[in-house]
Amino acid sequence: MSVLPLVFTSGWASGVNAYAVVFLLGLFGAAGLTEEVPQALQRTDVLVAAGVLFLCEAVADKIPYLDSVWDAVHTVVRPLAGAVVGALLAGQSGSLPELAAGAVGGSTALISHLVKAGTRMAVNTSPEPFSNVLVSVAEDLGVAGVVTLAIFHPVAAAIIAGALLLAGLVAVLLLASRIRRYLRRRAQRREERRRAARL
Repeated sequence: MSVLPLVFTSGWASGVNAYAVVFLLGLFGAAGLTEEVPQALQRTDVLVAAGVLFLCEAVADKIPYLDSVWDAVHTVVRPLAGAVVGALLAGQSGSLPELAAGAVGGSTALISHLVKAGTRMAVNTSPEPFSNVLVSVAEDLGVAGVVTLAIFHPVAAAIIAGALLLAGLVAVLLLASRIRRYLRRRAQRREERRRAARL
């Protein structure tokens, strides 16, 4: 069976939370639930590092504006992780060239990362702090659920990941126009206050 659905799904998930993907895949492989996960991801040092970095991300991701800084830093990390995981999965199965798998995993991770970062910028304009926590928890649960499904039903997981990616792109486009409108209104109010102060 082709490993492409698992590569695509892990790429999408890596763009949202790369450390969770590495940790979960490694854990599933180490537990013997799948033979698709390469030994490199099952090593104890990799699991510990991914687990610690996942906990760091879980905290940083729930703090308004710190999450955007974290996302900016991870603009390189997440696509690179998606590419490496994709290449490793392909190398393990032998059914897909590693370079092609790396390209699929990396490009999918980049797109999903941009969707996540754009959504977070929009959420940060919200006046209350709870939306960040809710969005972050939903992302964490979504990644865990889709990666788990990918181990047992890779095609179904890839379809869900594709649908989430498409929905995310649409949401960012809709939110971008709202953010621009919000910023324009704010600039107009400032200008009106300046004019009123001059009078």
